[in-house]
Amino acid sequence: MSGSVNVEQWSGKDRGDENFPVGSRLIAAKYRPHIHAYYSFARNADDIADSKTLSAEEKIDRLDIMEAVLLGKRHDGAPSAMRLRDSLAATRVSSVHATDLLIAFRRDATKTRYATIDELYNYCRYSAVPVGRYVIDLHREKHDCYSPSDALCTALQVLNHMQDCRKDLLELDRCYLPQALLDHFRSSVEEVRGSKETPALRRVFFTLLDRIDRLLLAAAELPVTAKDRRLRMETAVIYGLAKRLRHRLGVRDPLAGRVKLSKLDGVFSLLGSIRHLW
Repeated sequence: MSGSVNVEQWSGKDRGDENFPVGSRLIAAKYRPHIHAYYSFARNADDIADSKTLSAEEKIDRLDIMEAVLLGKRHDGAPSAMRLRDSLAATRVSSVHATDLLIAFRRDATKTRYATIDELYNYCRYSAVPVGRYVIDLHREKHDCYSPSDALCTALQVLNHMQDCRKDLLELDRCYLPQALLDHFRSSVEEVRGSKETPALRRVFFTLLDRIDRLLLAAAELPVTAKDRRLRMETAVIYGLAKRLRHRLGVRDPLAGRVKLSKLDGVFSLLGSIRHLW
């Protein structure tokens, strides 16, 4: 693909469609435009990877162009990558937090099944972990924040996979539920296509939720470790929402309808974050 063709295919989804806040007003105003630029890049790359019309080769070609623009090897074809490039230059944050995301999106273009929980965690290392690390580096926080942030971002990603497991399979033939877990409980990918979870599939979900509980236990340190009080509140809100979504997935069937958070969940999570102001 050459010339000035825009390779990005925005789906229409934006920050308001996400489960969790993305550069909300809790974050200092000077950081918000940069977080929004990072999100726009991630959103456009994700939309390419999830396209139902592009071939795997076309997806990878477009993602490669986004990376080339981001790294200054090309100057057209990906407006969000250009904006993020300017943002990274202004803030002196490493581009690795964006190029790592592209590793995950390239994987999405070709990989539709995950054999083990470790393989899934490796995917999260590129699809989710870079987001938290980018925000930490943008705020000039110490790398002590990386570990709890990694845990929180991984938990959020797995929760999202559980929420959308049926949709991902039906629309993209993609299943993130580890095959080893499905085999262990005598479930199958085909059961994920159903309109109601089976007892075996519920045991798979409970096992993943146990993993999420451990991740959230580690993630609880993030609002305490961060020095920027507004970042502490933002991460505390996200942590609170993750806890609420984890509970909801423990009692509701994600195959019967998308399990999601409400505005009231946001209010309660915000109230719970206030203690991190000091």
